[in-house]
Amino acid sequence: MTVETALASRVPLAEREQVPAEIGILYDRLEAERGRVPNMFKALANVPGLALGIAAFLKPLMGEGALPAWYKELIATRMASLADCEYCRSSHRFLAGQRGATPEQVASYDSFETGPFTEKEKAGFRYASLLHDSGHAIDDAAFAALSVHFSPREILELTAVAAAFAFFARFNSALQIPVTPIPENA
Repeated sequence: MTVETALASRVPLAEREQVPAEIGILYDRLEAERGRVPNMFKALANVPGLALGIAAFLKPLMGEGALPAWYKELIATRMASLADCEYCRSSHRFLAGQRGATPEQVASYDSFETGPFTEKEKAGFRYASLLHDSGHAIDDAAFAALSVHFSPREILELTAVAAAFAFFARFNSALQIPVTPIPENA
């Protein structure tokens, strides 16, 4: 059992019957997409505008784009691992598999250098790992190494995903949001 699953959330987790209508709609969508309402959204429901804003931010960020959604989920998982956020690791390993990552890829986000990834994908993991330390860790050499493999649009998506999941790992860990159970039918 991790620290996050052993401790109670520091903020209330709102259930469906406790939220306003607009958050109920969000809960229904999340339930349909993921089989569960993530505990992070149950916490965010205490500030409806923030919950809706974050949901709106995540939709294009984590959907198919210049980068495949499964890869974005593994970048999120890598950021969670670096920040030691079991909540985020659990969630994004699950979502990576749902969105097309192979079981071998899901198991290799921390050992990506020897994992079943292309050189391009490995370069993205290296970049995200540097970004975890600091935005200033992305020096000209690191950016040039990334630019060999990624277009400007892909770099923007990769940077946004890595930076966002540095935030989400800190958010969930600080508030001790408990790991959302993975649906049984997953």
